[in-house]
Amino acid sequence: MSVDPGRSKCGLVLVDSDSNCVIEGKVVATEGVHDILEIWSKLAPIELLVLGNGTASESLRNQLPADLAIKLVDERGTTLQARKRYWQLWPPKGWRRLLPRGLLLPPVQLDAVAALVILESDLGRIIDWPGPAPFRNGHEQ
Repeated sequence: MSVDPGRSKCGLVLVDSDSNCVIEGKVVATEGVHDILEIWSKLAPIELLVLGNGTASESLRNQLPADLAIKLVDERGTTLQARKRYWQLWPPKGWRRLLPRGLLLPPVQLDAVAALVILESDLGRIIDWPGPAPFRNGHEQ
């Protein structure tokens, strides 16, 4: 699992390390991270939580269970990397595919993709995300 922490919202991804694939990704209010962690721990055992060391990471870390293995990692530049990674995962369609990707803004909040970028950087490998793009609280924006 990986978290891109923020003051008001966080991006989260749950990854199956055996299949090298995202199980689920979400953008949730920061105070909802613990609830998602509980739900996801029922889906699969969480062996490690990779946590970006940026905004509000210390506050969030203090809210997490003491027995959870947490690895704090550098998250500088992940927001810009997340924009690029978003278009790799979900290429633009229709007329948007004709525009330079640098001019396109993803139609979702990128926090969950930033969490993926943090995890990919830490693991040193690309992770597949076969499902739909993450929407905040499960709803399209």
